[in-house]
Amino acid sequence: MAELITIARPYAEAVFKRAEETKSFPAWSEALQLMAAIAVDKTMADVIAGAQLSKAQVADIFNEVIGDKLDQEAKNLVKLLAENGRLALLPEVATQYEVQRAEGEGSIDAEIISAFAVTDAQRTKVVASLKARLGREINLSVTIDESLMGGAVIRAGDMVIDGSVSGKLEKLASTVNQ
Repeated sequence: MAELITIARPYAEAVFKRAEETKSFPAWSEALQLMAAIAVDKTMADVIAGAQLSKAQVADIFNEVIGDKLDQEAKNLVKLLAENGRLALLPEVATQYEVQRAEGEGSIDAEIISAFAVTDAQRTKVVASLKARLGREINLSVTIDESLMGGAVIRAGDMVIDGSVSGKLEKLASTVNQ
């Protein structure tokens, strides 16, 4: 996994720089998400991995599938990735781009994973706390996971705050077993 991130990062950085120059962050997000979805399609993944076609042919097929949904710069990215045998990395390139975009725009994606529904007041309080702690705008999503038994887990970037009952039980069990 770390290797994929390392290989994908320069492509994501290049796309981010281009998006910054052209002030086209949303357009590149959309294009990368579309390209990533096509790259993971079973049929397209087989075409990408297959040895029967040249890299140029794979790029042409990929761009043909996309049709007119991408501009020429995005189609050129497809060609570059195909030439370097990196089309399969598109999902990771898209992920890395979104991380850089969030940092560039001064925001961060955060998630509350809760055992129960989260009220608007609780969401507001979490957003305010994370904003104060991280100094960024917070894009918060909520996921319900009943296996937590109670409490919640909050993830923002590489920070994880585990206040779940199951997390506390696991910590207690590991302490007792030492």
